[in-house]
Amino acid sequence: MEYLGLVIEFIFLFFGIGVYLFAKGWFTPKDILRAKNTNEIRKNNGGWMRIIGLALAAIMTVNIIIHLQQLIRN
Repeated sequence: MEYLGLVIEFIFLFFGIGVYLFAKGWFTPKDILRAKNTNEIRKNNGGWMRIIGLALAAIMTVNIIIHLQQLIRN
């Protein structure tokens, strides 16, 4: 059960990194209409998406470090 929690923390870490990279413009669809909509989303919501992505990644990194320390001690 301890390892399942660690896997979930890694999933949230990668989700936070993905949100940040999406907000920065690293992911762009090849379809022209979707790319246009994606650029509007980034323009309107990019600021708070970057903050949320960085915060989630930072919190999950600390949680993973603490979780690994607890697993090593036991």
